[in-house]
Amino acid sequence: MPLYTWLKAGTTAAVVVLATATAATAAPAPEPSTASASAVVTLRYDDSRAGGWESAIAAGVASWNANVGNLKLVEAAPGTRAEIVIVATTGWPQATLGPVRPGRQVRVELGSQAVTQGYDKTRIAAHELGHSLGLPDTKPGPCSQLMSGSSAGTSCANAVPNATERARVESAYANGAAFRIPTDGRILVDAP
Repeated sequence: MPLYTWLKAGTTAAVVVLATATAATAAPAPEPSTASASAVVTLRYDDSRAGGWESAIAAGVASWNANVGNLKLVEAAPGTRAEIVIVATTGWPQATLGPVRPGRQVRVELGSQAVTQGYDKTRIAAHELGHSLGLPDTKPGPCSQLMSGSSAGTSCANAVPNATERARVESAYANGAAFRIPTDGRILVDAP
């Protein structure tokens, strides 16, 4: 099944990405569409309009960076364009379904309504970033699935993607795949 169809279908089958090491050369870095499986895609995020969520965003970003090897999320320098724009709102959390890629932009809204109801801020931030990286919801689901979102209940504070979620993101960003897969573009609202 083509990767784009697989991502839209929302299956939970694990994808194994095998990478082979290549000898280092002095040649210039390959273009994104021909990047090797070990190439790291860097995506910038802007949380300047996410007041009150800074520590949760930092922890969510750290979780993704620690668990996915071929993707790195970094804070955008002031005045530079970010691929992921994060804002605080009063509603339910929501995000544009990716995978986002360099040069494109998606929006993440971190809604205080979920926090008021008792959901963990760091889990919310990591979950919504997961949408931007191309992961749909897996509701209902257990706390061990980051993308189960609110269906795991208010006692769930897990902000770490499981093996299947990590493999799907790594697959989406392997060998420049995210440059060939159109961003889904749907807005996913994470209300119970």
